Amino acid sequence: MRLPGHLRSIVVLLGLFACAGVVAHEDEEAIVAETIDELLEAINDVLEEHDTPGVAIAIVNEDGPEYIGALGKANVENDIAADADTLFRIGSTSKMFVALAVLQLVEEGRLSLDDRLADLAPEIEFENPWEETHPVRVVHLLEHTTGWDDIHLPEYAHNDPTPATLKEGLDYHPHSRRSRWQPGTRTSYCNAGPPVAAYIVQKVTGQDFEDYVQQNFFTSLGMSGASYRRSEAVQERGATLYTNGEPVEYWHILMRPSGAINASAADMARFLQLFLGRGTVDGVQYVAAESIDRMEIATTTDGARAGLEVGYGLNNYTSRHEHWVYQSHNGGVEGGLTEFAYLPDANRGYAFMINSGSGAAYLEISKLIRNYQTRDLEEPEIPAAVPITGTEPNIEGLYHPINSRQQVGYFMDRVLGVSRLSMQEGELIRKPLVGGEASEYLPAGDGKFRSPDSGRVVIAQTTDPLVGPVVHMGTLVYRPVSPLVAYGQLTIALLWLVSIVTSFMYFVVWGVRKWRGKVPAGPSTRIRVWPLLAGVSIVAFAVLFAVGMGDVFNRLGKPTAISVAVMLASVVFAVFAVLSAWTAFRERNAEMNRVNYWYCTTSSGLHLVVAVYLAWFGIIGIQTWT
Repeated sequence: MRLPGHLRSIVVLLGLFACAGVVAHEDEEAIVAETIDELLEAINDVLEEHDTPGVAIAIVNEDGPEYIGALGKANVENDIAADADTLFRIGSTSKMFVALAVLQLVEEGRLSLDDRLADLAPEIEFENPWEETHPVRVVHLLEHTTGWDDIHLPEYAHNDPTPATLKEGLDYHPHSRRSRWQPGTRTSYCNAGPPVAAYIVQKVTGQDFEDYVQQNFFTSLGMSGASYRRSEAVQERGATLYTNGEPVEYWHILMRPSGAINASAADMARFLQLFLGRGTVDGVQYVAAESIDRMEIATTTDGARAGLEVGYGLNNYTSRHEHWVYQSHNGGVEGGLTEFAYLPDANRGYAFMINSGSGAAYLEISKLIRNYQTRDLEEPEIPAAVPITGTEPNIEGLYHPINSRQQVGYFMDRVLGVSRLSMQEGELIRKPLVGGEASEYLPAGDGKFRSPDSGRVVIAQTTDPLVGPVVHMGTLVYRPVSPLVAYGQLTIALLWLVSIVTSFMYFVVWGVRKWRGKVPAGPSTRIRVWPLLAGVSIVAFAVLFAVGMGDVFNRLGKPTAISVAVMLASVVFAVFAVLSAWTAFRERNAEMNRVNYWYCTTSSGLHLVVAVYLAWFGIIGIQTWT
């Protein structure tokens, strides 16, 4: 359960459009450990390199646990070593238990994945403009296809140790639960869906959801330390989480079913065995094999119906490593990251949890374990490419994503997320317009394309009911965009960035001349001042946001001096942008250096265009606490 990426991205608003100049570095030679000892040694090196205190690891194969243990420290200050029973936060991996609980009730005939939310729980507030024809159903809550925004910052920032009940959590800030498109057409990751599904479980069974999971999974599976709350065991054996080397306060997550579980390596080994055993562990059947199969496939998007073979199933998604496709779910809280993954056909899987927010450490450990687990597997046979006949819809062109995790982040996605698709020598080539490397795909017929590594269909052309022809690429949905719009946005953004930087440099020149009386008062000064102030205000906005992100919940999740200042800085930028453009127009005939006039006018025009763009997408006047 991690903070939406767009909140962190706004911090670097001024630098967003300079990404085209980022140089990609080649990966270092992959390490493939041949033994558990070699693997642990390599993981320990990663911990040291990335200042990550500790990691808990569970590795399981068809014979049972291969390794259960931990490396490093559970608590640095008290020099407490991590071990197999140390409890870590597993974040969004918690969502898998919601799907399992729902599927148990489905097997008992007490619930259906196709049941309507409005019928099961009319007291849960949500808005769906297409409810009559495309209602929100239970399956949409688990496959993240409701079309809802991810939960908003106040819901993330809620940190009451009481804690709130599940119903109180859902009632706290329901404004994010509004469908932006017809449910069951596009995926968009949303931390509100699983808690609503958990509430339905609670209502159907008459039992507190967390008690239901404790009874039907934690206790019976032997996950002795697992808990949704800060239990006595968590207080005694819980790992301290760290961000930038500093301990993080325990986060009493409001939407607990989405990300609150504490678990140890020993607990996660048992959980892995549930999936490798296709719902059965030690002869006890928790869910049918068919239910595990259903968890692993996505069905409720237009892309899935068009033939995609990857995506987000029932709180269980596909994740490729080289030639192999894992079923998995990762998770993150402030100061902690988790990955849970398994290969159904190879009967092996793993889980690891680190007590730091180091994405680099997370990715390297994941790669090391996956390299180890797949070292002796035969590569899958890849179906041959299907020749393009010319009868398929033309897929070539520029595309931008249209299913942002939160709608407020769409203003960045439509600029930075553009990709070009082109056919070259019988293959589809995808190249991001801003940074990134090109990827190749093999035609599979009927507007579908396969990964040349895994053989899975990962791209499918289809028609969205709201916007027309689209391309589904995994969980992303792309809409065609004209070259004029795609390149025009980037050009304006880059010119705007240049104008801000050069306006500061220019001020050093004319500011000194003004102080020495060389620049007259009046039009010649006014036309310089307003674009400069617009640039200062947008930089202030970015700096204030960055400061707020240092303690995002307490500084941005509530109306504080920082969050209010962020809002005011965005408004001030818009005001200065308008004043800049108005001054340039009003003083168009005034006597002054024409180079100076056109430079300032261009800068003013860019500020105005960007201000209108940001206002259109709700960034001007943004209230992070609402």
